[in-house]
Amino acid sequence: MTAILKELGTRTLIMGVLNVTPDSFSDGGLFRDPAVAVAHAHDMEQAGADIIDVGGESTRPGHTPVGADEEQRRVVPVIRELAQILKVPISIDTYRALTAQAALRAGARIVNDIWGLQHDPDMPTVVAEHDAFAIVMHNRAEVDASLDIMADMLRFFEHSLTLARQAGIPDARLILDPGTGFGKTADQNLEALRRLPELKALGFPVLVGGSRKSVLSRFYHPQVPPRDRLFGTLGAHLAAVSRGADIVRVHDVQAHVEACRVADILLRNVP
Repeated sequence: MTAILKELGTRTLIMGVLNVTPDSFSDGGLFRDPAVAVAHAHDMEQAGADIIDVGGESTRPGHTPVGADEEQRRVVPVIRELAQILKVPISIDTYRALTAQAALRAGARIVNDIWGLQHDPDMPTVVAEHDAFAIVMHNRAEVDASLDIMADMLRFFEHSLTLARQAGIPDARLILDPGTGFGKTADQNLEALRRLPELKALGFPVLVGGSRKSVLSRFYHPQVPPRDRLFGTLGAHLAAVSRGADIVRVHDVQAHVEACRVADILLRNVP
């Protein structure tokens, strides 16, 4: 399954979002039924998704946290079923080591941690023990408009990389994420995307996840519902690809497969 990740840097990989939650900002409640969730993941794979990212807790602003037991109740049965039918790797979107461990045992191969391995002290060890990949996202508990956001990100990632290396996670299994929409002002979110080459200079693949987020729609139609934010999302993600993004995390898979295919032909000389 993880053979697809060997293609990082040769073309843009598409990560399809599968939220098995009642309250995610864009599709909360649509895929709570495990059978419906599994069918949607299969549809995304058929549409060209390279990775399926399964999340059991909404992390939108103002979300209600759930406990590890409830999070696992939501995600583990779905991941176990998907591991039997998908050819692409499965990612678990969690910042809890216990949930990550349960998901990896069920068949996930990637841990997508919105706190960059820094929230749960056991997370780096869990990732290392399972020979998993880790997506290390930048985040902040509080927004600070006075920050040079890229300098803050570089400090954050330096700490995350230290934790990963101390636990024995090889650099080759780490992916960085600037954390669009997390712990930043609107201007800082844009600045982080504009300055992606500085993040790429660290030598790691980069994932960008701006799909359907209001930080983007505010520039063209602030009141548009999340499901109708495709065009703005494509604009941001194609700009990110032009600045070095290797993976985009998306709700609308087919549109991104087609758009990124054209971008890769133009930018990477992909045949």
